[in-house]
Amino acid sequence: MFTAGLTDSFKEQLLLGVHNFATDTFLVALYTSSGVLGPTTTVYTTSNEVTGAGYIAGGQLLQNVTVNLSMGTGYVSFDNPSWAGATFTTRGGLIYNSSKANKSVGVFNFGVDQTMLGQQFTIQFPTNDPETALIRVV
Repeated sequence: MFTAGLTDSFKEQLLLGVHNFATDTFLVALYTSSGVLGPTTTVYTTSNEVTGAGYIAGGQLLQNVTVNLSMGTGYVSFDNPSWAGATFTTRGGLIYNSSKANKSVGVFNFGVDQTMLGQQFTIQFPTNDPETALIRVV
């Protein structure tokens, strides 16, 4: 079961200055439908993480992470991650900060299983803008 959104621990840690989107390293890990991730997820876990061709445990580095401010909203933008030659099934994922002991940032849910058979798999995150960015502070 996946409950999408920023994790509770991330919200608190953000206010405590734990995460730095300008210097830290953020990854996205994928999970099967057996994964249990949501607001109380505090760190990256290997439990029910996807396995299969084209996927490496721990997930993939988020590229071109940038902090933005527009219309009074701070938000983070990054490229859509992609896996070549993917042969796996995933239901959702976790963004986490590997620079800070793999602390969780947020959970997302595809709503249905996404099954790839030796093909390109790209996550199409919401548009990086102040109204729809995945990570934003209003």
